[in-house]
Amino acid sequence: MPEPADWPFGTDADRDDPLTALRVAVTSSHPDWCYITSFDRESPVRPTDAEAAMLGSFNEEYIAYWYNERYKAKLAERLLDVDGGANGVTFIKYGEDDWGYRRRTWTMGPRYVPQSPRFADRQVGPLSLADLMGRIHNHGDDKPSKRWTDWVAAHPGVFPAVAAGADQ
Repeated sequence: MPEPADWPFGTDADRDDPLTALRVAVTSSHPDWCYITSFDRESPVRPTDAEAAMLGSFNEEYIAYWYNERYKAKLAERLLDVDGGANGVTFIKYGEDDWGYRRRTWTMGPRYVPQSPRFADRQVGPLSLADLMGRIHNHGDDKPSKRWTDWVAAHPGVFPAVAAGADQ
């Protein structure tokens, strides 16, 4: 891990969190930096190792799709993936197989979608992390985009249940 003087994110992101090694920032629901992928440190539950791998893969897919080789190299120079032009995603884990997310640009509406199970009128959820990621990658037709399903199929070690379900 980098020394504190080498950590440009200050207290915005947790330097020593295991998710940092996967380039997933552990921060608040409204981070100061424009992380591509982050996890809310106030989550009631931590991700499992398998879910952590999915979070890292989600970040990798975004970079693989959106950036050219020159910009990928620029991102790799930082300790976390930060881009002011990205509409970053912050994840929260409410409980086992119960996840939500928010986009950096959201200024109105619920903090996370799906909302916390504490809301009596919760209309969606619980969702596993894999199911939530599929919803993030849909384009209004309630199915994940081909781009996402191709990524998942190419990474069965990270998404084994999803990849197995696609074969059925």
